[in-house]
Amino acid sequence: MEIQQTYQQKITPFLWFNGNAEEAMNFYTSIFKNSRIKFMTRYGEAGPGPAGEVITGSFELEGQEFMALNGGPAYTFTPALSLFVHCEDQAEVDYLWEKLLEGGVPNRCGWLQDKFGVSWQIIPRILGELLHGKHADTSGRVMQAMLQMTKIDIATLQQAYEAETVA
Repeated sequence: MEIQQTYQQKITPFLWFNGNAEEAMNFYTSIFKNSRIKFMTRYGEAGPGPAGEVITGSFELEGQEFMALNGGPAYTFTPALSLFVHCEDQAEVDYLWEKLLEGGVPNRCGWLQDKFGVSWQIIPRILGELLHGKHADTSGRVMQAMLQMTKIDIATLQQAYEAETVA
């Protein structure tokens, strides 16, 4: 029997886990609204891994497809590659930050590393607008405010944008 997989996107992130790919796929799909696990392939009795453990899987988060592999301890995630999430408002920033941070580590400027070691940037869309304003002084104030943050706070960024320049 031939199994054929269809892929919608040309480039798919492929994430290497150490025995917890199934847990990670379930975790991520429980957080993002428009998400699903597409498939999981498991080891059989003949190995080479533990019978029943996921070898590979595919899942979608908000229409973005990802592949997952239980590849063992040879490689780990680093912040050199992160998943950038465009958030519509502070409520979405707060929700995703709280959920993805469970068991993870916060970092500066909206970055966090989840419990699996995957790095995420939880960023409101308005940040780009505020940083790319028409005046260098307003953009600079927004950048300085953001550099002081762990989780991004939209109200503080807007206050920095609207502040008068003191001469």
